[in-house]
Amino acid sequence: MTQLHVDPSHLTASVLTPPISKSDAQRALVLAHLTGAWPLPMLQQEPEHYLAADVHVLRRGIEALRLPAGPVRDVNCADGGAPFRILVTQSAVTPGANLRLTGTPRLGERPHGPLFESLRQTLGPSGLVLTEGHPWPLELRAPTSTTGAEPVFRVPGEQSSQYASSLLLGCAALYLRERRPWSVEILGTLTSAGYLELTVSWLRRFGFTVNESGGRLEVSDYRAPDKTPALPGDWSSLGYLLLIAWRTGGSVERADLASAHPDQALVRLVERAGLTSQPGPDNTLRMTGTAKDGLVASGKECPDLLPTLAALALVLPRPSTLTDVGILRLKESDRLEGIRTLVDTFGGTAVLEGETLTIHPPTSHPRHFSMDSRGDHRQAMVAATLSVLSGVPLTLTGPECVEKSFPGFWKQLERTGVRLT
Repeated sequence: MTQLHVDPSHLTASVLTPPISKSDAQRALVLAHLTGAWPLPMLQQEPEHYLAADVHVLRRGIEALRLPAGPVRDVNCADGGAPFRILVTQSAVTPGANLRLTGTPRLGERPHGPLFESLRQTLGPSGLVLTEGHPWPLELRAPTSTTGAEPVFRVPGEQSSQYASSLLLGCAALYLRERRPWSVEILGTLTSAGYLELTVSWLRRFGFTVNESGGRLEVSDYRAPDKTPALPGDWSSLGYLLLIAWRTGGSVERADLASAHPDQALVRLVERAGLTSQPGPDNTLRMTGTAKDGLVASGKECPDLLPTLAALALVLPRPSTLTDVGILRLKESDRLEGIRTLVDTFGGTAVLEGETLTIHPPTSHPRHFSMDSRGDHRQAMVAATLSVLSGVPLTLTGPECVEKSFPGFWKQLERTGVRLT
């Protein structure tokens, strides 16, 4: 497996550019497909090599659904949890569609049962056939009509908000076809509510009326917008870049502070540690200040941001607290274990008590540290971010996995003077 040596000894200030937000792009892709705005203009203008792998996966899946009904279509979802779950519902609500979905072993291990069960309960009586392999393939044959189905999907919210987001996008498809309201009823407490709010935001931008009442969201109307909404920069990627820019004295582009992305919480969360964001023209942003305290952040608010914050926590002067961390075990890798490994490798101490992880930074930095990404894009970029923040050289095993969300990450790092061999 490839090893990359990261040398942060010659840093310089520069302007860093994140990719288009994959979370926003995935929602916009589905809605462009449903409302006749296909292909999505802004994605057409973005260089192909700079789009996240998950965006490519979802686009291929939608293109398969747009083909005339016929033989089974094969779609490889690779390691994309969100595109897989979105495609499962879109396949189930596309009349006569027949898709066979596959992916990596890790994607097959992740929990999807609540989404499958919700679709079976609502669309099964209309003729939905959903056949699970062990774990692959997953084959779906959609009913030709759902007019007799009760127009509500019921799904638990505690494991992942992606189930509810996927089903709500399915409600948009069903509303356009049947012109009757469809809804999602969330059972119990919702995890990562910000991502469902992002889905609702995109539905409204594309002209859908979404009514919210308690744990129920209903798609009840549609009026085409005057123009296709623009896509913002990816706040998950901006998390790494903002911290790197803080360390180097640089700035970032595409930092839309009006975005509904949950990982924008980074701007607020780092204030406790003494860092302040300063907006500039054309959605540029820089971060200034001197670290003086630890962090507090919750996995219920921004789970994908916690590994990034853990890297920052290791260079802060006081301990940091990450709560509700159990959800990290269900990601592309066990990210909770990944954080603990990063902390141990760097010489800090990680204390896990129930769902709360306390990170104590080391009293002195090591001369060098090594990490294995284990195929997880966020773990790779977090380790590199820590290397820049601390000035400590890194040997990283498996750097190529950043293609999943940020294909241009290593080129952006080189802009700051980091030497990669």
